[in-house]
Amino acid sequence: MANIKSSKKRIQIAERNRLHNKSYKSAVKTLMKSYLEAVAAYKANPTPEALESVNAKQSLAYSKIDRAVKRGVLHGNTGARRKSKLAVALKKAVATN
Repeated sequence: MANIKSSKKRIQIAERNRLHNKSYKSAVKTLMKSYLEAVAAYKANPTPEALESVNAKQSLAYSKIDRAVKRGVLHGNTGARRKSKLAVALKKAVATN
């Protein structure tokens, strides 16, 4: 355990940032999973309503990924890779229908 006051403060700040980053990463994962489930549902039953739901979830996921990258929670390339994964999933689903 640190004895110096500034070290103690840095430990507190690091913990605060860790929890904040963890919540962002968790939200990104949750939105990606929700989007991929919506894509699977669209693939099983391709209706305009299902496609609208997929597009809405894609927008939310992209937004959260971009925000995480902007805040430094995710690296830029990681954000791009995750967005690409989402786009590819939809492209495959649309191509099969």
